[in-house]
Amino acid sequence: MVFKLFNLGIMDYKEAWELQGKVFGQIKNNSLNSALILCQHYPVITLGRQGKEDNIRVLPLELKRMGIGVYKIERGGDVTYHGPGQLIAYPVLDLGSFKKDIHLFLRQLEESAIKFLSAFGVKGLRRKGLTGVWIGQRKIASIGIAIKNWITFHGISINLKKNDLDNFNLIRPCGMDIEMTSLETILGENIEIGRAKEIFIDKFKDEFLIPN
Repeated sequence: MVFKLFNLGIMDYKEAWELQGKVFGQIKNNSLNSALILCQHYPVITLGRQGKEDNIRVLPLELKRMGIGVYKIERGGDVTYHGPGQLIAYPVLDLGSFKKDIHLFLRQLEESAIKFLSAFGVKGLRRKGLTGVWIGQRKIASIGIAIKNWITFHGISINLKKNDLDNFNLIRPCGMDIEMTSLETILGENIEIGRAKEIFIDKFKDEFLIPN
């Protein structure tokens, strides 16, 4: 299996979106079998295929003043926020080499996040009928994917830094009236993003049986 890891820093959302497209093309033409893109984003709001603009609570001019872009994209789900305090993971995988089961893929993404949180002594939970990972009634990880030709793109965001939660007040996350939380909020201590990435890579590879 040819697996490529892109362990990147903070980047513009559009740049990461374009990179996913390039990697998708490499997998489609069989130069790669699978890849994982890890990054953070400058503040941005994205609307998925089911996204409703009225789930954004502020006017476009105010978002522009704040320097927060809005993108309508092809992933599933409604509206979400991305910022530099999150770990963003975009698996670009040929499910033909894993298992052609979209629901299983979603559960594996959730399980990767649950195992990641467990490494910090935090119990992540699923909620019936809702994709993502929760700590009690608060959401810590959001998932939105797209699949074309059985190749996945888009992915999962995990909230790490407590100082990046306020911008969730600009939206109704996932189109719901829910509270978001972060790993730092739960633990009451600083989370170093580089270390968090290393842990997530290990848990992701374990879940998808990718050799180190």
